[in-house]
Amino acid sequence: MTVLQYWHVDAFADAPFKGNQAAVMPLEVWLDDDVLQAIGEENNFAETAFVIPDGSGQADYELRWFTPTEEVRLCGHATLASGHVLLSAGGADRVTFRTRKAGILEVRKAQAGYELGLPLIPTQRGSWDEAAALLGAEPQEVWLNPEGYGVYLYESEAAVRAIEPDMRGLKALGNDQFICTARGSDTDVVSRVFVPGGGVDEDSFTGSAHAALTWFWTEKLGRDQFTAFQASQRGGHATCRREGGQAWLSGDCVTVVKGEFYLPSEG
Repeated sequence: MTVLQYWHVDAFADAPFKGNQAAVMPLEVWLDDDVLQAIGEENNFAETAFVIPDGSGQADYELRWFTPTEEVRLCGHATLASGHVLLSAGGADRVTFRTRKAGILEVRKAQAGYELGLPLIPTQRGSWDEAAALLGAEPQEVWLNPEGYGVYLYESEAAVRAIEPDMRGLKALGNDQFICTARGSDTDVVSRVFVPGGGVDEDSFTGSAHAALTWFWTEKLGRDQFTAFQASQRGGHATCRREGGQAWLSGDCVTVVKGEFYLPSEG
């Protein structure tokens, strides 16, 4: 039997049971992909993050993320959770991660807990009538990115909160993120994010979606920083800042569980 270290972290949260849950599991070497996927399914969080020391010299660690059903190209909240686990264990102020499809990511300590640096995700004005209909409320504007990020602009926070999507219908469209957003009442921006094709009907807080929202709303608002709230059942807050080609998301993390994961030996 192999014993793996395990952390359950609530990311973009200042108290337990808020923000988005992630499992963080540091490894010495990569396990087989089917084992990583099975662990992600067993944990049943939006994402399980796995890190190993990076031997390429490009970053401190290599990082991969698995939902209960698939490996994803980018996950923000589980990256923040990974940074929290690693930075809490030592005296460093920052940690970098090499990823397979999203480049080099960084988490650093900040006044609000941590800052997470993600690549900005630009979108262009477009249309997707089938998706808009399945969301159950007609958006004012639709902005799309070819890598599966769609921003759907609504007239008010109340309209975003009232959305009742057809999850089965959205799932049939693929593993796109359906990011519904509007100007907020208590924060500059509010959003809800649906990813049923990726195994997550409604996400609690989505860092990668806020990399798209950072591009979108800094263009709309005409300034480089804004406050954001993801209006899921758990809820999650961030301050989003645009700097060059990066979206910097500020938020805190809370460790809820630290323990051991028992992996059966092969054979």
